[in-house]
Amino acid sequence: MIFHILTLFPEMIKEAASHSIIGRAEKAGIVKINPINIRDFAINKHGQVDDAPYGGGAGMVMMPQPIYDAHQYLLKSASTPNPRTIYMSPQGRVLTQEKAHALSAEKEIILLCGHYEGVDERIIEEIVTEEISIGDYILTGGELAALVLIDAVSRLIPGVLGKEASHQNESFSITSGSQNLLEHPHYTRPQSFRGREVPEILLSGHHANIEKWRYEQSVIRTKIKRT
Repeated sequence: MIFHILTLFPEMIKEAASHSIIGRAEKAGIVKINPINIRDFAINKHGQVDDAPYGGGAGMVMMPQPIYDAHQYLLKSASTPNPRTIYMSPQGRVLTQEKAHALSAEKEIILLCGHYEGVDERIIEEIVTEEISIGDYILTGGELAALVLIDAVSRLIPGVLGKEASHQNESFSITSGSQNLLEHPHYTRPQSFRGREVPEILLSGHHANIEKWRYEQSVIRTKIKRT
């Protein structure tokens, strides 16, 4: 899968995406991270990409022309016709595991990262397929939100995690039998830590009972933490 990111801070995307699982997946050729600097498409010598809003008010608004030209540039080199263009916006639908699964089936996605007071409304009308939010709070820019989406989607692409089972039983997984439940607690060595012991059921070797216990713990956790 290819993630094209329209951004004012391409180095921020490159650096964050070069580590851990996403970095390994890119080296293996499973995913490709392609940040495009919107400022490269500015038409004046100062590289201006924002201006004061019509009607007055605080803050600046990203101008439509540089974004549109950067988007057109991507479309010419895209490997699929009309790839989905997502604007990372607090006004969008909140990203869910189900949405991440749906996006993982795409071959190519364009992510638009806004700044300041946002982008000119006409660019949303012109190029954006959908708006996605990562939560009801405001960030200084869309890059962090884009990286969250890239991470959530990439790990669902076959081969990225190595073992398919790695994500099938996680919290919110839609491939497990515990849909919409939080994940059960995990334990590893040592068996005793500061007087706290690993539950005996996990040491029993009885896999059916262990799975039953894990499901019950998922139900309990979901009830306590999410109701």
